[in-house]
Amino acid sequence: MASTNEIINARNIGISAHIDSGKTTLTERILYLTKRIHRIHEVRGKDGVGATMDSMELERERGITIASAATYCTWKNHEINIIDTPGHVDFTIEVERALRVMDGSVLVLCAVGGVQSQSITVDTQMKRYNVPCIAFINKCDRSGADPEKIMSQLREKLGHNPVALQIPIGLESGHEGVVDLVSMKALYFESEFGQEVREAKIPDNLLTEAQAKREAMLDAASVFSDELTEAILEDGPINEQLVRGAIREGLLKRALTPVMMGSAYKNKGIQPLLDAFCYYLPSPFDVENHALDIEDNEAKVTLSPDTTAPLVALAFKLEDTPYGQLTYIRVYQGRMGKSDTMINVRTGKKIKVGRIVRMHANKMEDVDVIPAGHIGALFGIDCASGDTFVAPGINVSMVSMYIPDPVISLSVKPKDHKSETNMSKALNRFVREDPTFNTHYNEETGETLISGMGELHLEIYLERMRREYNVAIETGEPLVAYRETITQSAAFDYIHKKQTGGAGQFGRVAGNMEPDPDVWFEFENKVTGGNVPTHFIPACEKGFAECMKKGPWMKFPVTGIRIILKDGASHSVDSSEMAFQAAARGGFQQAYRKAAPVLLEPVMKVVVETPGEYFGNVMASLNQRRGMIMGSHDEGVTSSIEAHVPLAEMFGYATVLRSMTQGKAQFTMEFSAYKEVPKSIVAEIEKKQG
Repeated sequence: MASTNEIINARNIGISAHIDSGKTTLTERILYLTKRIHRIHEVRGKDGVGATMDSMELERERGITIASAATYCTWKNHEINIIDTPGHVDFTIEVERALRVMDGSVLVLCAVGGVQSQSITVDTQMKRYNVPCIAFINKCDRSGADPEKIMSQLREKLGHNPVALQIPIGLESGHEGVVDLVSMKALYFESEFGQEVREAKIPDNLLTEAQAKREAMLDAASVFSDELTEAILEDGPINEQLVRGAIREGLLKRALTPVMMGSAYKNKGIQPLLDAFCYYLPSPFDVENHALDIEDNEAKVTLSPDTTAPLVALAFKLEDTPYGQLTYIRVYQGRMGKSDTMINVRTGKKIKVGRIVRMHANKMEDVDVIPAGHIGALFGIDCASGDTFVAPGINVSMVSMYIPDPVISLSVKPKDHKSETNMSKALNRFVREDPTFNTHYNEETGETLISGMGELHLEIYLERMRREYNVAIETGEPLVAYRETITQSAAFDYIHKKQTGGAGQFGRVAGNMEPDPDVWFEFENKVTGGNVPTHFIPACEKGFAECMKKGPWMKFPVTGIRIILKDGASHSVDSSEMAFQAAARGGFQQAYRKAAPVLLEPVMKVVVETPGEYFGNVMASLNQRRGMIMGSHDEGVTSSIEAHVPLAEMFGYATVLRSMTQGKAQFTMEFSAYKEVPKSIVAEIEKKQG
């Protein structure tokens, strides 16, 4: 059984950042220094092995992280569970999953690129789950590194209160180490992989800057500790523990962001960062987690990381392995032991715990118990992502994750019968593993549609089908998730009448259809005098709601409609639920034509980072794609352009951008909002729809 002290010394952290800020490289160094691995492999290493945390073949080939990987290590009696997450916005669900179960996080920022578009997205996700973070300014050895600039970006772009706990000793090629402002010592990292930390006096040329920065740090930290304020006023020596306690207090309230510096690739600044995990980031006892009491109208229940309390755990990620389904679990309360009985709250089924493992990237170690505050994985359990497991006798559910809607679809067709069977297996597995990946069979065209968060997202899944399931597939044109809506109110008065010998069908509905952009569909019953009998009202609502799935105009899903049912008529014999459903469908179609329907399309927030010399070409390429430029700014040699561009115009943009800028520019894209499609484009879409 885990003791209270063990839980206090546990840290659950996520490592997240913009693409190519060095998250996976940093994790590799952490694992090496904590003796979890015995050799360092680079992300795009010449040895062809690839980083430990990028265990998928595709990740190693492309040098990117696709799925979040979990591992754990020990540093100075603290057990640290780490999840390394992707930086590409297409795999944003992986970041959501990690932050949902993390207590603290490390926001990795490039000392040159600074706060980039995906850093902002990750920061928004941290705010959503109230996760406190440490900022690590990486790549201080790169040409153009400027930690001061990054600090001001943290303040201005993300609204943080950044406090430097270190200053670099030299930058760019002259980066040698860091000055620790808490202990006021210079730290140098020696031997091949920086395993040995040499403490020394602060160099004379940095002493004045170090003293000024230390004063600023103490000033910011003293807000959170009266004792520290008194110690500063007394003008005597200040206890290091007192400073660390005040910084930790500010971090836990998300009112202060400690900033560390270094270069993961050059093995500098990693040990002080590990120390910072232990000193500042929250333990499971410092974080308040809630569940909803299903029997008490979903009232909030506070969970305690007490191993003797009844079990409450969350399945936050699924993976298919050769040994069956692997379910990643975070235990919030109680303990999960081998052969224990627990209940899946969603299905109500009893489950006996079989094999329990702890993960280290794609390797696993068997354990007997996962105590509160820890992360582990189970084999052979049938469940979905986001399910809550509890001990028998309690009925609470964890609040699930935020899952964004897919914005792009693609038709896929197997080339032969064997591929058809394997494709079905692959799609079932991917849908279970990834809530942002959907599949849909279109009966009219006989095509299978796959939907996801972007081109790269779908491309990776298609490649995985080919490799892991040996599926030969053809893909169609990418499809955009258009929506229809109305722009004005319209009345309907529709009678559904059918006489076919014996009992017929009769139902009349009358009322108004109104636009409401804040809802998907809303139904209001204002019928008086029982003109439509009460027991037929749900049938009317169902009939109207069914029409929302496929609009009468362009056959796209409809959104933003309020139906107000005011009157109607029924027949004592001929009226039925079926008749009123048909009347509602007729009423919907009658009003819809008069309500001036329009087409909506997903508009994406696109951020392009390009060298200055290609600025004009990139601007022009975004304008050609019906883009609305929201702003641009120079960051040294690179320029950043932010635009809102319709998704329909963004297909294949990665290739165009590469050839236009000789592969030097990169862009990120995420969903912004649905906007009306211009009339000229609507005509083209109508032609395509036939």
